[in-house]
Amino acid sequence: MTINPDSITSSSDDNNNNLRRRRGSGGGGGGGDKSVDDVTELDSSSVDASSSSDDLTSDVRDGSGNGGLDKVSEAVSTTVGKISDGDGIQEEQRKANETTPLKYVYRASAPAHRRNKESPLSSAAIFKQSHAGLLNLCIVVLIAVNSRLIIENLMKYGLLIGSGFWSSSTSVRDWPLLMCCLSLPIFPLAAFLVEKMARKKYMTEHVVVTLHIVITTASILYPVLVILRCDSAFLSGGTLMMFACIVWMKLVSYAHTNYDMRQLAKSVDEGENSEINYSYNVSFKSLAYFMVAPTLCYQLSYPRSASIRKGWLARQLIKLVIFTGLMGFIIEQYINPIVRSSQHPFEGNLLYAIERVLKLSVPILYVWLCMFYSLFHLWLNILAEILRFGDREFYKDWWNAKTIDEYWRLWNMPVHKWMVRHIYFPCLRNGIPKGVAMVISFFISAVFHELCIAVPCRLFKFWAFLGIMFQIPLVILTNFLQNKFKNSNVGNMTFWCFFCIVGQPMCVLLYYHDVMNRNGSSS
Repeated sequence: MTINPDSITSSSDDNNNNLRRRRGSGGGGGGGDKSVDDVTELDSSSVDASSSSDDLTSDVRDGSGNGGLDKVSEAVSTTVGKISDGDGIQEEQRKANETTPLKYVYRASAPAHRRNKESPLSSAAIFKQSHAGLLNLCIVVLIAVNSRLIIENLMKYGLLIGSGFWSSSTSVRDWPLLMCCLSLPIFPLAAFLVEKMARKKYMTEHVVVTLHIVITTASILYPVLVILRCDSAFLSGGTLMMFACIVWMKLVSYAHTNYDMRQLAKSVDEGENSEINYSYNVSFKSLAYFMVAPTLCYQLSYPRSASIRKGWLARQLIKLVIFTGLMGFIIEQYINPIVRSSQHPFEGNLLYAIERVLKLSVPILYVWLCMFYSLFHLWLNILAEILRFGDREFYKDWWNAKTIDEYWRLWNMPVHKWMVRHIYFPCLRNGIPKGVAMVISFFISAVFHELCIAVPCRLFKFWAFLGIMFQIPLVILTNFLQNKFKNSNVGNMTFWCFFCIVGQPMCVLLYYHDVMNRNGSSS
């Protein structure tokens, strides 16, 4: 018979652990004291047995022959005897353990069930443990499924990206849009001149507000008219409208902030806030920095970083080129073929329309995620690094949003701060209820979403406007689900379903077929 010396040490260690687990099992009063004394005695005897077994283990390793084996058997018998006496185990079981102590360390009489436990996938325990393995499985399945889709797409359509992917002959007609974009700085310059005259009190407050309204309105109508009069590509028109909307929001912030600073300076002059040392200044340098900075909220100074990290900047530029190319590849290779082979969502077979929407949802979701990463993470951080702009919280963890309104507060922080600063809280300060202020905020957002899509398409069907306004009942629905189920996953899944799986593919199909129908009727 061969005895493994390491098994002896393991057995005595297991016995010591089992004894320590039983320390608190004694009753109250004197019985409890006796139990503690017994366990203490047993622990010390177990330690002695463990040390003796360690000594005998070294004897066995030294090859002490039959004498060593006899000592091992004697020590095991002594150890099992002490443990059995302390636990009150039956004499027959003690004798059985003396004969085969190493084969059955996990005793049959030891309880295998000690407390109430839930199954790992039950509702009470599923969120109390790690699911890293399941996440890895999802990643592997996602890679496998998308690899199959890529191969299937290439076999069916071939490589659709040709030499005209980055430029085309129609882009020559877009030069008026480029000239319009280069002339947009005229409006900030006009706003600066108005503020300069207001600072020197050359005009009344009413005239200043009227001039700012004229300037901001012209800054948005001018690009709209240029796009509608020119037969430009959608990408060029959309880019110009994006710049125009940004300029409009910056001008509103510039005018509103300066107005507020004038009011504060006036209150200080009148002695209403004499304890505040406030100075009102109009600086062209601060306006120029604001117009190119990655923010929509004007202030005289911003937090600045210490230096420009050139190596980090180069890496972000490379990532920007890669993700921009990836977006173009997905659009040309996957989205365009699906859209061209589809029907209008509100016409034809309902099941076919649902199938097209679901099939389109995956590539559109990929494009949307790449767009978010390219714009909000890469481009805004690149711009902030070049300008040494310090506050780079351009987004928060919107992917964990439990409700729709929480998503809108997290995913686009520059616009959210602008809305809160210049729309929402001014409404509250003027006595407007919170619900109405929220509707006004969504209304302004819906108008600009419609402008950024409908104007480049030269088609006003108000699908984007209705899509944004539909967020209001979704806010109510997701808040109700969150309060009812008290579970963040219900609201989060509802957000992903409505916003990314249904909403965006539906808008793409609606605008595409409306544009195609308009072109067909005009031709």
